Amino acid sequence: MRALLDTSSFLWYISGSDKLSSPAKNFISDLNNQIILSSVSLWEIAIKISLGKLELLQPFNQIIPHQLEENDISILPIELRHLDALINMPFHHRDPFDRLIIAQSIVEEIAIISPDQNFFKYPVNLIW
Repeated sequence: MRALLDTSSFLWYISGSDKLSSPAKNFISDLNNQIILSSVSLWEIAIKISLGKLELLQPFNQIIPHQLEENDISILPIELRHLDALINMPFHHRDPFDRLIIAQSIVEEIAIISPDQNFFKYPVNLIW
């Protein structure tokens, strides 16, 4: 099964945080599942680091590539069809990063791993 990590789930997983639910952690750790990270999450992480709202244990250009490779996480680029879906989405969720992740999940027909209950307001399969 394939699933798209939201930004916080990715950060909690790579840091070993107990904020990540057991079902989410088990799903990510299951080698039979394909774990995907949106390029919008990388953008969000970079922006938060530049604003001083996020600190990583290592520099971005070291920890992110290492964690992606070590955990076999692939990157989902932002495509025009994702943006087209975003245009027509209702504003149940206001965060622009999360809205794009939701749009990608809908278009790609993949689940999202997220603690954000606002995601349930959209036609997505939420793993938490």
